Amino acid sequence: MVVYAGQGDPRRSIELLWRASAAPEQRPGRKPGLSVDLIVDAAVEVADEQGMAFSMRAVGERLGRTAMALYTYVPGKNELVDLMYDRAMAELPTTYDLGDGWRAAVAAWAQDLWECYARHPWVLQVSQARPVLGPHEFASIEALAAILVTTGLPGRQLRGITGALTYFVRGAAQTVAEARAAGGETGEGDEEWWYARSAVLTEIEPDLAKKFPMLHVLESDRDPVDPSLPYLENDALENFRGGLKVLLDGVEGAVAKP
Repeated sequence: MVVYAGQGDPRRSIELLWRASAAPEQRPGRKPGLSVDLIVDAAVEVADEQGMAFSMRAVGERLGRTAMALYTYVPGKNELVDLMYDRAMAELPTTYDLGDGWRAAVAAWAQDLWECYARHPWVLQVSQARPVLGPHEFASIEALAAILVTTGLPGRQLRGITGALTYFVRGAAQTVAEARAAGGETGEGDEEWWYARSAVLTEIEPDLAKKFPMLHVLESDRDPVDPSLPYLENDALENFRGGLKVLLDGVEGAVAKP
């Protein structure tokens, strides 16, 4: 399921994201029990539990209200998703310590973004084709840019590096999110799935390693497995760490190039 940001009224959406207009709770003589922030917080909690298929009704019930009560503050689900996305991005640091150099700071940024996606996997369903254009979305990129600028590389290269890092972390986190959701969606756990299919595959194609010898190279010299994590999460975590190292090696190479 892919959700595109910015489907609501442009002015109302941007005003809500940047809190640029007087919200109902700010108007003189009115003391309602709800606010945009309360609704967004509740919606994030519901989406963390139910995914992007949540309803306005579910959000209202979380707050002890009807869905109709929410529309005074947020026009609809489209606008609410934008607000939720930006609220998730608000959990990310806006500055990073450069005491250990830009590379350590970028690694910390990537880890923070990875963990944010893990906490809120529904965020990964919001397409990057059309940005939300909220303040915290901008701040997350600003934080990375502030680190990378210290490399001295020109803006053209920094744009490519920023995009590559952002897409890489998002893609790696997507694998983990899908692996965690697979059991509930299919009714079959990772170990059960792999055991059943690998046994059949070995029986039908016993010479698989000879037919695809380079795959053996990819599977050799692996990091130690974390026994507390399922197989696919271990695999994704190793790919994340290894891939990030290669990307940062590439940035270092660009910095060192005369």
